[in-house]
This record gives sequence, C-alpha cells and structure tokens, in this order.
Amino acid sequence: MSAPYRLTPAEWSLMEAIWDLNHRSTVRDVMDAAFPNGEKAYTTVMTVMNTLEKKGFLKREKIGMVNFYTALFTRADMVAKETKNFVSKVFHGSMPALASYLLNTEDIDTETLEAMKAVIDQREAKLKGEDHD
Repeated sequence: MSAPYRLTPAEWSLMEAIWDLNHRSTVRDVMDAAFPNGEKAYTTVMTVMNTLEKKGFLKREKIGMVNFYTALFTRADMVAKETKNFVSKVFHGSMPALASYLLNTEDIDTETLEAMKAVIDQREAKLKGEDHD
C-alpha cells in the first residue's frame, strides 16, 4: 500500500514525533514531543494532524472526547517512497547516478567513503546469499 500524497516539511516533523512515540497519540502527545518548548500552537498541530488524516497518513480514533492518531505507514515506508521520488525526479530513476553523485561530492572524506563501502559490501553479500536460496 502506497501513501497517496507526499509529506510537507511540517508534516514530516509531526510524523517523526508520531513515529518516535510509537503508540496511539493525542495532539497534546505529539505537540509535547515535537515542540517541547511550545514553538507551535496546539491548534496548528491539530490542523496538520487532521490534514495528515485526510491525506491518508494517519488513522483517527475518537475515544470519549479525545482523538487518538496512529501512523498508517512506517518511517521506513515513507523514506523509501520519498527516496524513490527523489531519485526518479533528480536522477531520472538511476541509482548508479545517485551513487556517483554522492561518491564524487567534494565533502566526502575517507571515513565516510569506508562506511559507504561497508554498506555496499553488506548488501552485495546479502544479495549473493539470496541467489543461493
């Protein structure tokens, strides 16, 4: 099942809080987790959460007088969707083009390159192991 829309930056920040809470949450729970110093108004958080529910990212359940919200997609699901959208748009769907860009940035250092090689080696070993199943 794929999310019908993309998340805005404001929606991402609230979804991060919801994923971190990892349970059915109220607007107050999410507000306290995302904005512990009261940077956003309760009504603003409530509006964004209601928008997320309308867009199909959250499920709302009313218990008594309180609305509880649950994420319908995991963070990993959304990262995968956003990454695919980004690679499709910016690199015409080419993962090697993305990898080449990342590897050839001026900011990369030896430590980062070694970490990336380790990830590639792990993935390659996993894929080779799956070939023998």
